Amino acid sequence: MTSLTDTSAELARAQRRARRTHALNRIATTLGAVGLGWLAPLLRLAAGENPRQQGVELWRQMGIPLTAILLFLAAWAWAAPQVNTSLGAIPGPAQVWTQATNLYADHKAERAKEAAFYERQDKRNAELRAKDPAAEVKTRTYAGKPTYLDQILTSLKTVFTGFLIGALVAVPLGVACGLSSTVNAAMNPLIQLFKPVSPLAWLPLVTMVVSATVSSDNPLFEKSFLTSAITVTLCSLWPTLINTAVGVSSIDKDLMNVGKVLRLSGPTMVRRLVLPSALPFIFTGLRLSLGVGWMVLIAAEMLAQNPGLGKFVWDEFQNGSSNSLARIMVAVFTIGLIGFLLDRVMMALQAAVTHTGAR
Repeated sequence: MTSLTDTSAELARAQRRARRTHALNRIATTLGAVGLGWLAPLLRLAAGENPRQQGVELWRQMGIPLTAILLFLAAWAWAAPQVNTSLGAIPGPAQVWTQATNLYADHKAERAKEAAFYERQDKRNAELRAKDPAAEVKTRTYAGKPTYLDQILTSLKTVFTGFLIGALVAVPLGVACGLSSTVNAAMNPLIQLFKPVSPLAWLPLVTMVVSATVSSDNPLFEKSFLTSAITVTLCSLWPTLINTAVGVSSIDKDLMNVGKVLRLSGPTMVRRLVLPSALPFIFTGLRLSLGVGWMVLIAAEMLAQNPGLGKFVWDEFQNGSSNSLARIMVAVFTIGLIGFLLDRVMMALQAAVTHTGAR
């Protein structure tokens, strides 16, 4: 009787360990998809799983990258003063960090000015209405300069607009190319012709087309915004188109034959069979397109003078002050960090939709 009780207790403990391990594996997969895989060993350590093994894994996922970053910062701090330019020595990590905090302080100061402006306006309008209820009051929009954070938001809005337009064009075309050899033969020369074209070549054409077609009287979108977004679209849609076509064309033919046997209509077959099977390829293309679009955006904003990060870099370059180099480097690190985060967001979305996990 005692032996049976001990066996049942041991079996219950094993089941609890299995459930805990399964839950930890699911959490680890989710954390890995969003770029936080280094948290998984900490969770396993907290759960009491093999401290030695989890310590080694924690060092691999967090210790080694942090060491590499510290070595990079040390090399940067040593090498930067050795290089002199017309604006002085290349700024080191300390100078760049100082300018990053200054940019944030400028943002807070500008928001305080904006709040004070609207407060004064509301007070003045209230006084006018108190004197004359029928008085016509004017409400003006704050016309202060965009801050660094405002420019980041403008760049994000621009790149997502161009990316979404490109995806809406590329995915249907890619499906058509993958399903039809005729469409693929017709589209392939155009893809090979336009895919390598630089954004610097597209930009003058896009600028002229936008200027000729968009009215200057209260346009829904600024011309500079449209120019940048369309340039992003033209340069970023190709990876999605190509990967979608490859994914659709590689679908198991037996699966397509089943759809024909069931007499599924074309749209139903695409929705139920083609798209689900090709989703991993489509998301790979979308990730590549978003990365290309983010790189293209900076050059497009520089030349189109769209008030985003590209214009910020150009303005600082033209400004030529003693702080310009450090501010440009702040923008460089911002662009790299946002690009990394955008890729991680797409990886997490891919893992959630396709259930393939992060790569």
